[in-house]
Amino acid sequence: MRHTCARTVLFLLTMVSAFITAEDARTACFAIRVVDEQTGRGVPLVELRTVHCVRYWTDSNGLIAFLEPGLMNQKVFFEVKSHGYEFPNPPDAFGARGAFLDVKPGGRAEVKIRRLNIAERLYRITGEGIYRDSVLLGEPVPIQQPVLNAQVAGQDSVQMAEYRGKLYWLWGDTNRLGHPLGHFGTAGATSLKPGAGGLDPAKGVDLTYFANASGFSRPMCAVPGPGMKWMDGLAVVRDDAGAERLIARFSRMKSLGECYERGIAIFNDQKEAFEPLAPLALDETLCPSGQAFRHRVGDQEYLYFTAPLPALRVKADLKSVRDPHAYEGFSCLAPGTRYAKGETKLDRGAGGRLVWTWKRDTAPLGQAELWELGKAGLLKVEELWNKTADAETGRQVTVHAGSVAYNAFRKRWIMIFHERGGAPSFLGEVWCAESDAPEGPWERARKIVTHDRYSFYNVRHHPEFDQERGRLIYFEGTYTAMFSGNPDPTPRYEYNQMMYRLDLSDPRLKLSPRP
Repeated sequence: MRHTCARTVLFLLTMVSAFITAEDARTACFAIRVVDEQTGRGVPLVELRTVHCVRYWTDSNGLIAFLEPGLMNQKVFFEVKSHGYEFPNPPDAFGARGAFLDVKPGGRAEVKIRRLNIAERLYRITGEGIYRDSVLLGEPVPIQQPVLNAQVAGQDSVQMAEYRGKLYWLWGDTNRLGHPLGHFGTAGATSLKPGAGGLDPAKGVDLTYFANASGFSRPMCAVPGPGMKWMDGLAVVRDDAGAERLIARFSRMKSLGECYERGIAIFNDQKEAFEPLAPLALDETLCPSGQAFRHRVGDQEYLYFTAPLPALRVKADLKSVRDPHAYEGFSCLAPGTRYAKGETKLDRGAGGRLVWTWKRDTAPLGQAELWELGKAGLLKVEELWNKTADAETGRQVTVHAGSVAYNAFRKRWIMIFHERGGAPSFLGEVWCAESDAPEGPWERARKIVTHDRYSFYNVRHHPEFDQERGRLIYFEGTYTAMFSGNPDPTPRYEYNQMMYRLDLSDPRLKLSPRP
């Protein structure tokens, strides 16, 4: 009885202490809100740095809860910078751009920044402290878990599909707060669709994770054996009974470049996990990969896969998806052949003209393979189907990964992708291109997001979130210092997913003459 009373008193003291701490934070902190001068919306991922290099980053509301005992009740200079944004006032003699703020407990200040990106940064989707500063300041937040969800600290590379009335999300390697290693078995979550209980995508995404008994996100890929278990090509197909089934390719990896096993997995709704369905050869290219989308050609509905371009398709049924011989590649190879260095047979028609078309049991060619054919004198640059170039400069842009969807507003297919070998970031430059057909050609592109020596890769446009008949679209990607050469990861934001919004009516996106 005595122990029970002691525990009750301790619990009450803890609750009172938490209340006082939260109330103290509201009155003791100086609130700094950084907003987009064009929209007035708070901007996440903006760095404010003092003259002695103390740094702060805005949360997903664009807020910083500033509390430094030595800096209160005086004027403080903050250098302001962010990827794809700039402080509008000219730099000083030393090149710094920033704001002088009168820092007072309980006070507030608004700092406006100018957006250089065409796309607008909205919020962070995953990780710890998404709305940390907003909570400290007592500001409203849109999501149910604003500071920590399923103990997730970081997540890599998103996949998403609408399945049985919900949105199903998958990510790769997942970091946790309680241990240096999280898990490497593909994480998963669900959310409700906008308009059906889910949030407006302009506000956020409420994720319900598949978690283990400890509350941490659990592996979704129930494939036995050692190694990292990655999944891509997530898609919904119909089985022989007409029921929806959720499938994806799995890769059991020994390292970034070495694979133990590949196959197609299917979601077990009772176990809420993916199980092996069909094995694949390690070098099989005719299988789900990258990001998937659906498109009907005549009476036939196909799944298309972007890896990186949408040059692979298969009938959208379970029987076809599991059979590599059922796939068609958009290729210049002779029908029924695969690429083999030194032995490649090209499909040339009348007058030696190269034939690019959909061909059964024929693999599409990647850019590295096309370059090899060019070096061997078998293919000329002018014969390439996709020669994606910067719409302003004409510079060739290497498509590394992205997603494709039909857009009702543009009345064309659009591709959102990140570039390989770009500048100022190797994997952090994001582009928008459009075409009259899903297979292309994708000829002209416009950069919509840039990063300063930071990666933002495996971007995915979510057509499920399109608004105003496709005028406004939403896309996300993985924000990380990996592969960037930057030794300075951004606290909390590192290795997490960021959401952007793009207005396709922006005149800077006029990519090609319209009929």
